[in-house]
Amino acid sequence: MNYEGKKAAFYTLGCKLNFSETSSIAGTFKEVGFERVGFEEEADVYVINTCSVTNQGDKASRNIVRQAVRRNPNAMVIVVGCYSQLKPEEVGHIEGVDMVLGTQEKFNIPAYLGNLEKRKSTEIKVTRLANIKSYHKAFSWGDRTRSFLKIQDGCDYYCSFCTIPYARGRSRNDTIENTVKEARKAVEKGYKEVVLTGVNIGDFGKTTSENFLDLLKNLEKVDGLHRLRLGSIEPNLLKDEIIKLVAESKVIMPHFHIPLQSGSDEVLSLMKRKYSTGLFAKRIQRIRELIPHAFVGVDIIAGTNGETEALFQESYDFINGLEISQLHAFTYSERSGTQALKIPWKVEVEDRKRRTQMYINLSEKKLRAFYEKHLNTNQTVLFESKKNGEEMVGFTENYIKVETPFREDLINEMQRVRLQSILPNGHVAVNFD
Repeated sequence: MNYEGKKAAFYTLGCKLNFSETSSIAGTFKEVGFERVGFEEEADVYVINTCSVTNQGDKASRNIVRQAVRRNPNAMVIVVGCYSQLKPEEVGHIEGVDMVLGTQEKFNIPAYLGNLEKRKSTEIKVTRLANIKSYHKAFSWGDRTRSFLKIQDGCDYYCSFCTIPYARGRSRNDTIENTVKEARKAVEKGYKEVVLTGVNIGDFGKTTSENFLDLLKNLEKVDGLHRLRLGSIEPNLLKDEIIKLVAESKVIMPHFHIPLQSGSDEVLSLMKRKYSTGLFAKRIQRIRELIPHAFVGVDIIAGTNGETEALFQESYDFINGLEISQLHAFTYSERSGTQALKIPWKVEVEDRKRRTQMYINLSEKKLRAFYEKHLNTNQTVLFESKKNGEEMVGFTENYIKVETPFREDLINEMQRVRLQSILPNGHVAVNFD
């Protein structure tokens, strides 16, 4: 069916992987005639790509659905993503939702649209987890300076606190050859920087008998790609060979995002993580030996079941002693169906929040120290298109966020600058060479 003259709007919650997939989904709408408009505009179809990592993710998803319904009560509202796969009936009971599509169905939404009339009752189409085996390629485009390139989906780890394997299925990926083709497409659209994303990107190659290291070696050879940035990679999969390649590469940025989740070995065991604090510390030490100026971001969860006050303090002290750049702190949230619910020690919600805030405070301290260490150095910045009032921002190779008065000629351009001072908002002011 042709939908010329019809408008579709999209909203993405959650991770960079969701952003890449939303762009791919929007592409299927364009192929059948839809015009893509902003989510704040009146559209004929609204698609909400949801997140369900935490209870807050579920709540945010419901709020966005209600916004779409209020904006145009006659529009078709379609909800996809992890929340839809995990709790389709719950999503289907949100007033105004016409269709709930699961992990596999979301990549072919136009096939379910029909004449765009509001449904008398919510249609739910979700494939059982065991039958989710196909891989759908994706990269983000059209709304950011950097493109998020999907290289992997699903996860085989089944950590005790996490629902992602139940939402996305087993780990799977495309071939190196096809993934490189997608990167070339992003470069052809004008992107100078590509960020690799997935659920567990270090697991790349499991379904094609290839590996992540070889993928990186092939991607850094893509003509016109100035910057390749790694997404989150598990510490047990961040091999020395990968760190060495980053250190030697002119294309792969000195930037690591490594999930720790806890600095206590006892809690890591309860979480069913696949590494120890000792291994994690070795990874940080190796990065600092080979790439002293690298940005290292670390994920941490506060207040998970089994984390006593003493174990939290052990975790805090361990992280405080690491030479990292920033923490991404999350408050533990009970997720139905996870093994963590069987762990007897429960942390009060207020204690979870207090611990999270302690991590946030520590993060701010470490980030400022990292920025201060690089003041009065010359760096190359890729500037973004988004204006922040009268200012615009950009990122150095090692992910320092800089700010300068808006200039249209700087959009998506790489410029040499000198890092001058830290602004009240935490960004870094620059002088141009």
